[in-house]
Amino acid sequence: MERTKIKDVLKTDAYGATVNVKGWVRTRRGSKQVSFIALNDGSTVHNLQVVVEIGQFGEDYLKPVTTGSCISVTGVLVQSQGQGQHVEIQAKEIQIYGSADPALYPLQKKGHTLEFLREIAHLRPRTNTFGAVFRIRHNMAMAIHTFFHERGFYYFHTPIITGSDCEGAGQMFQVTTLNLYDLKKDDNGSIQYDRDFFGKQTSLTVSGQLEGELAAMALGAIYTFGPTFRAENSNTPRHLAEFWMIEPEVAFYEIAENMQLAEDFIKYCIQWALEHCADDIQFLNEHYDKELIERLLFVLKQSFIRLTYTEGIRILENAVAHGHKFEFPIYWGADLASEHERYLVEDHFKCPVILTDYPKEIKSFYMKQNDDGKTVRAMDVLFPKIGEIIGGSQREDDYEKLSRRANEMGVPEKDIWWYLDTRRFGTAPHSGFGLGFERLLLFVTGMANIRDVIPFPRTPHNAEF
Repeated sequence: MERTKIKDVLKTDAYGATVNVKGWVRTRRGSKQVSFIALNDGSTVHNLQVVVEIGQFGEDYLKPVTTGSCISVTGVLVQSQGQGQHVEIQAKEIQIYGSADPALYPLQKKGHTLEFLREIAHLRPRTNTFGAVFRIRHNMAMAIHTFFHERGFYYFHTPIITGSDCEGAGQMFQVTTLNLYDLKKDDNGSIQYDRDFFGKQTSLTVSGQLEGELAAMALGAIYTFGPTFRAENSNTPRHLAEFWMIEPEVAFYEIAENMQLAEDFIKYCIQWALEHCADDIQFLNEHYDKELIERLLFVLKQSFIRLTYTEGIRILENAVAHGHKFEFPIYWGADLASEHERYLVEDHFKCPVILTDYPKEIKSFYMKQNDDGKTVRAMDVLFPKIGEIIGGSQREDDYEKLSRRANEMGVPEKDIWWYLDTRRFGTAPHSGFGLGFERLLLFVTGMANIRDVIPFPRTPHNAEF
């Protein structure tokens, strides 16, 4: 008999129909005469109750049906007598696919900390919490592709292995086939990369932006969506060594259009989550973040404030003057910390903020320089609880300015000659931004730690699973 997903069974009122469901046992309770099995197959946060007459199957046969075991149930849909759902199954046939020894299975019916669940990341998707998180993660990926496809953007695949560091951070994972126990060096003590697979030093990418710009200057509007890597020795709740980035790049966009695209994009994703993940968001709202739904609706209703960095600094300095305490100092030229960003969003404006026109000294070489000679057309979208969720800019389209700025910031021209070529051959105004996928998921799910919105987090000293 063809299997029916539990999410579809819970929507039906076809009482008397015979159906087959398959899934994992969350709990089993009852008496010597009857058992009540809570079954879940991952299609929904809700369990389906299966009513089992013990005498029909025998206690010995049902003994392996414990929390964590996997079973197939064929039975009749009946109206539920209990609270919480209107339908349940009276079991007629039960097939046991796999048992789970209660003495060994770690996900028993009790509360587990998120820290403990990270240690068993291979099993945590079976919990209600992570089932909800990962269904939302899927839906956010669908929303992103749909948003850009509907607006005529092309999905462009940029390389994961790269010979350039577009952020100039230097915190990159090196890719090599060289024997690390027998590295050949030249007379200056430098490693001879001509013997390596690519014949040069290569690393895992920190961003697809530079290559994405090349595509935008041919296809008009593109976006990337792929894994990126940072070898940053950080153990904060907001950092991962491996994460996913969405990076649109658009020809003929200036900074104002770029800001509007970012606002439209993030509101679209939030609306999609509320429409397509209502049960999962409701569950997370009840169990993890009582203000989650209210905060999501709040962002949808608000127009994002556009604010220059200089104005933002003035507001923060005024807050300090009136007694507000920040851990990090605030002054013009400072790279804003999360506490500064969240003050602007949560305390001062009480809505999302797009901060623009940052000092050029704290931003990347490729950002469009303003006429004042001090600032660049950067933009950061700041959100409650998160701080920066999107970072972007209008890109510098003047060859001389870009080349000079790269040289000032120590970016070797030999590594970006191909990038500079787009300013030599048919240059045009263009803009783009980057959204950390996991940062978006933190906001949409209400989870507090970024390790809890990616299936297998990669952090310093942790590459398990």
